[in-house]
Amino acid sequence: MKEQLSELARKHPRYGYRRLTALLNRLGQAVNPKRVWRLYRELGLGLRRCRRRKLHRTAAQTARLSAANEEWAMDFVSDATASGQRLRALTIVDSYTRECLEIRAATSLGSARVIAALEQLAETRGLPSTIRVDNGPEFTSRQFRAWCGQKGVGIVYIQPGKPTQNAIIESFHARFRDECLNANWFWNLTDARLKNCTLAGTLQSPSAPQ
Repeated sequence: MKEQLSELARKHPRYGYRRLTALLNRLGQAVNPKRVWRLYRELGLGLRRCRRRKLHRTAAQTARLSAANEEWAMDFVSDATASGQRLRALTIVDSYTRECLEIRAATSLGSARVIAALEQLAETRGLPSTIRVDNGPEFTSRQFRAWCGQKGVGIVYIQPGKPTQNAIIESFHARFRDECLNANWFWNLTDARLKNCTLAGTLQSPSAPQ
C-alpha cells in the first residue's frame, strides 16, 4: 500500500491523509485510517504549513510638530450605502493643523488609489515630511513604500494593535462618524462622495492650533 499511497500523494500534493484514505477506499482497498496515518508520517507526506510571521515594530514616537505639512495621518473608515453596498473612505489629516485634507470614498481603496489621492493633494499643497499610518496592506505594499521613497516622504508605522499611536486620525474618525456617517443616509457611492466632500477641510479637532 505504500507505493499506492505515495503515488496518490504525488498526484494530489495538497491532500491530507484523510482524503488519501478516502481515495484508497474508492480504489477498493478497505484501509484503516490509523494505518494510513502511520504510513503517511513514515513517508514524510505531511503538508508543510508556513507559519505566519508576526510583525514587530518599535513604538512610534510622537512627533513634535511646529508647522503644517510636517506630518499627515492617514487611515480608513468603513460604512455602507442604503442598498447594503460596502464602502471605505480614506481620510488624510494634517497632524499639526488637524485639518482634514481629503476624504476619498470608494468600494475598494488599494495602494494605487491611495497614491493617486496623495498626488492630487501634492498639486495644491505639496507633500509632508512624514506620513503616519497603521500596518494595513495598502500602506505596507511595495508600491506605496516605493512611491514614498521616490518622493522623499518618510513613513511612520504605528505598532499593531496600538491605534493610540495615531491618535489624531482616531480622534478625527470619532467626529467624522458622529457628524457624517451616523447622521447621513447614503443612497449610493456617488451620494456618499458628495456628502463626504462637503466635510473635507471643515472638520478639525478642538485642540487644533489657532
